[in-house]
Amino acid sequence: MATATDQLVGFGLVAFSLILFVYYTLWIIVLPFIDNNHGIHQYFLPREYAVIIPVVAGLLLVLFIGVFIVIVMWKSRKAAKKSD
Repeated sequence: MATATDQLVGFGLVAFSLILFVYYTLWIIVLPFIDNNHGIHQYFLPREYAVIIPVVAGLLLVLFIGVFIVIVMWKSRKAAKKSD
């Protein structure tokens, strides 16, 4: 059974993901149909960032996964050499 802290962290992550999804959906799908002089545009970044931010986040994710795999493989090889 999950503790209260685990449930709170899980709820926080789900809430953050939901807010991020709604913000990004409004930014990409709804905002192009609203006039440029409308006040809601001040709460959103320029549209070119809608592509740049996910690409950079994806590249960082691939980088961190690659580094993690390299570290795990390096440690397992080191442990295998000690046992020989």
